[in-house]
Order: sequence, then structure tokens, then C-alpha cells
Amino acid sequence: MGAGNRQGGRIRVSDRQRTILEAAVRTIARSGVRGLRVEEVAAEAGVSTSLLYYHFKDRAGLVRRTLEFVNDRVGDATDPAAAADQSPRGILEYQLLMELQDSPAVREVSTAWGEMRAAAVFEPDLQPTLAHTTKVWAEEIAGVIKASQLTGQARRDADPQAAAERLTSLVEGLSERWLSGSLTRDRAVFLLRGAIDVELGPQPAP
Repeated sequence: MGAGNRQGGRIRVSDRQRTILEAAVRTIARSGVRGLRVEEVAAEAGVSTSLLYYHFKDRAGLVRRTLEFVNDRVGDATDPAAAADQSPRGILEYQLLMELQDSPAVREVSTAWGEMRAAAVFEPDLQPTLAHTTKVWAEEIAGVIKASQLTGQARRDADPQAAAERLTSLVEGLSERWLSGSLTRDRAVFLLRGAIDVELGPQPAP
């Protein structure tokens, strides 16, 4: 999930496709992926099953496109242009912390993302798309860490790619614990801020 989006380009969807994909996100967030029924998504979207098949061919196609759509929606929620602090370190913190923002939209897409990641253990067809989006997300965060190093906002001896992979993995784990009630959001944010300081070094004084 990440800066702009984790695929390097947004998927193009028509208004009707968007309606169906939004319904699929809600359905997956509520019921998971393994029990997803095309008929349930069609009813949620208010369209016929045949129309859904016309746009997405089959259940697997619908799930893959929903994963890409979720990726774009998370990218919208963490758009670096919205960061109050436009320094590399400020953008990095914004992108990671906004994954834990307490809004209905972020709760929904984060829950759906977690369900899809869990389902990929049993549905190998999801794994290539998940692997790609995860790789792109980590690479984007690594790029921001490199920029932070160049401006003296991060330790020069930090390995940007390894730090990015650890931080993005932590975000996903903290998000899951927060959404499942195992951790408060405040505690999750505190732990993530601490991890950023461990990976990059404390934020330099202005």
C-alpha cells in the first residue's frame, strides 16, 4: 500500500466497475476472501451477476482486480503531497503513520488488504500480485529513506531497502493488531514512531 500507489500506475476503471469493486472491498472486509461469492458482491453492488462476469470474467479476476483497487485506495490515503512536513523524513513518517489513521475508509481497505494477504496462503493466484505490490511499496519507502539520508535526516549507515522492508512489515502487523482489538491505535502509533527512530536515528533538531 504506499506513496501514490504500490504498482507504479493506477488501474483504470469505469464508474460501473468502481461500484462493483467498492462492493467487493466491503464484502471482503466483512466476510473475508475464501468465502467470497460473486452473487453476494453483485447484490452488494446492485448489479446482475452476468454484468459482474462481463466486467471481471470470473471470481479470480474479480479478486485480483479488487486487490489492485485496494492498493490504489490505500495509496490515495497516504499521498505524500498531503504531508504537512514536506521534508523526506516528514513524508516518510506521514506515509507510514497514515496507514494507521482511524477513518472508516482506511479501516475498510486495511481490513480487506489483511484478508487478501491471509487468503493468499490458500489461493496461490493472489501471490504474484501481492508480491509485486509489496515489493513496490518497500522500494518507494526505501527511496524516501535514501532521500532522508542525503538531507541528513537519517543515519548514513542505514540500509534503506532492509529498513523499508522491516518498517512496512511492522505497519502491516500493527494495523492487524489494532483492527483486531489486540492493540490500541495510540500504542500502535507509538511503536511505529519508535521503530522509525530505531531504523533512521532520532529526528534531528530543527
